[in-house]
Amino acid sequence: MIDENTIDHDTWAYGLPKTRSAGKIELGPIHGVLPFTGVRNPISVSSTSQKVMLPYKTEANNWMPRVGAAESAAEAAVAEEALISPDIYDVEFQPVEFEYSYPAGRKRKHTIDLRLTFRNGLRRFVFVRNRASLRKPETQEEIEAIWLATPPSEAHEFAVVEADAYSRPRRENLRRMHRAVCFEPDPIADQIVTDALWDISALWRMSDISKVVDLSRARIFDTCLRLLANGQLGANLDNVICHHSRVWKASA
Repeated sequence: MIDENTIDHDTWAYGLPKTRSAGKIELGPIHGVLPFTGVRNPISVSSTSQKVMLPYKTEANNWMPRVGAAESAAEAAVAEEALISPDIYDVEFQPVEFEYSYPAGRKRKHTIDLRLTFRNGLRRFVFVRNRASLRKPETQEEIEAIWLATPPSEAHEFAVVEADAYSRPRRENLRRMHRAVCFEPDPIADQIVTDALWDISALWRMSDISKVVDLSRARIFDTCLRLLANGQLGANLDNVICHHSRVWKASA
């Protein structure tokens, strides 16, 4: 017996009913933060990909924070790795869309994942894809078709990045390095730790720095993140960095 509160679907179909897509997630205005300017919003609910929105600063934006949107955690990590580089002038998310000839002969549109602009004026398109996809011949053909169709006025170079190279610990380390470099500069602590490093003859762990520097562990940790970003310190970025991490001086 079916009463008025029972949906007929429940009486015979064992799968979940098809529901309407939630659509794109739109971020409203944020005071003091420049909006996302990409040609395509990649942020939506997904069970297969970790979509990311993040604030970032570049000289191109007069160091004002802007919203970036990436279609995957690896794509965001590639951007954050660029953002901590002193050679980068600007990073753009989903900046350009253009048509290309798919190998099968059909026309398709492609949106570039990232565009990096270097201080010397060089502009580089970045294509981020997982290893399994990149090994497929059809993907290689598609990448070549996209590069051939790239408007010359939009980029000088086209780089393919393997997403699997960015492990979860590496992504987390890059996120924290980006935060420390771009949003929490501390030049005084950086100078104190840098000066002290050369007097430590047996540097093994980050905690060794705390023994000779009169700063809080939090300031030392953030300084080490910035020194890792600029290459003065080395560490295994595929392990999450902490006070007990193995670190070494870059010249060692």
